[in-house]
Amino acid sequence: MKKRYSFLIKPLQLIVDILLTNIIVYLLYNKGYLNFYFLLYLTIFWCVTSYISSYYKVYRHTRILRLFSLIIKQFFLFFLGYFAYYGLFNEGEIVNNQFLILSVITASLIVNKFFWFILLKKYRSKGNNLRSTIVLGFDESAKNVIKLFKSRTNLGYNYLGFFSNKEYKNKKKIGKFNEVFEYVNKNEVDEIYLSLSEHTKEQINEINKFATEKDIVLKLIPDSIELYSKNQSVEYYDDTLMVINVNKLPFDFTQNLYIKRIFDIFFSLFICVFILSWLMPILWVLVKLESKGPLIFKQKREGLNGEEFICYKFRSMRINDFSDKVHATKNDKRVTKIGAFLRKTSMDELPQFINVLFGDMSVIGPRPHLESLSLEYQKDVDNYLKRHVVKPGITGLAQISGYRGEIKKASDIKNRVRLDIFYIENWSFFLDVKIIIQTVLNVLKGEEKAY
Repeated sequence: MKKRYSFLIKPLQLIVDILLTNIIVYLLYNKGYLNFYFLLYLTIFWCVTSYISSYYKVYRHTRILRLFSLIIKQFFLFFLGYFAYYGLFNEGEIVNNQFLILSVITASLIVNKFFWFILLKKYRSKGNNLRSTIVLGFDESAKNVIKLFKSRTNLGYNYLGFFSNKEYKNKKKIGKFNEVFEYVNKNEVDEIYLSLSEHTKEQINEINKFATEKDIVLKLIPDSIELYSKNQSVEYYDDTLMVINVNKLPFDFTQNLYIKRIFDIFFSLFICVFILSWLMPILWVLVKLESKGPLIFKQKREGLNGEEFICYKFRSMRINDFSDKVHATKNDKRVTKIGAFLRKTSMDELPQFINVLFGDMSVIGPRPHLESLSLEYQKDVDNYLKRHVVKPGITGLAQISGYRGEIKKASDIKNRVRLDIFYIENWSFFLDVKIIIQTVLNVLKGEEKAY
């Protein structure tokens, strides 16, 4: 099996487990009670619980204790689901060989789990299914990683050599740091291991960006147990050897972008059809009666990747020359009476659901800023530009946490950015739902900074 087919290993394991389960049930189940729905239930339940328990997340460096942990977690869930079937669908039904079936399934699938684990190690020890690796740096930690690659052939790593700016008389030294990029472009490299102690922050960022572009796995070799970022986690290749794995963030996965976009479209359509359709004519009359000017206020804001887009809001101020330069402040004389109500209830933001339909914004995300203010914030706040890797939102984690409206001091924008980055690094669909619910609750009880 060549490396390009490695992605089929886990799906194949899942298929074999499902086939074993179905065959065992078919052979042992009382034929008078056997039905298609029970087999379908077991199949779906196994797929769902194995995803929840990460049952198939076994890698070439996974230790035997980790395997036992996965088995215990998965079969605990499976046992609950197995017996729940009779309580939910066949209440009162007694099948004499229920425990026999469950015991045979459990034993068979555990044996199959270890069979795959041992088979792959044997297969890799013979030089198959290898991952080509290079190491950046040659300190003691890097040497331990190299030693592991050479001594543990069953892990399936093909060590190509190392790079270092220091002089070493070692035939496995390929070149200096700045030669890594050309080497990787000309050779097949699957994983890069980088020693933190030998490289600057700039070099680490440069390699991280390069590895992401080339879809190469980057792992950091630490000289301490400190983790440097939320998107990193510790992995143990042996009882004492630790590396830091650079994990992908939620929005690096295409399926998450699709999930978020589909939700944005349906949620925005609902708001536009059932709220904006009747609210806009009413507000048009009220806004026009109090002040001259259009109902919709248009303003340039920074969006995805820092690109500008036109952001829509219900106009809440009298026409003035400072709307693109100065945030609204408490008791701002520019705000009209109907505008004060719109801002207090956050109804002035509703037209941004049209921005969401156009694809310029998302329902949830970092709030978009004016370009002039954004340039100012970049000077004072580290990692400010990370906010631009996702679409801006109508509401966000920072807003429901109390950081909305006027920026009075440096800590206001720093805390807002901190929460925005936390959202990006920890996104989930349920987090979006939680933020929407909290936003509605905040609106209903009134927000102090909504002016």
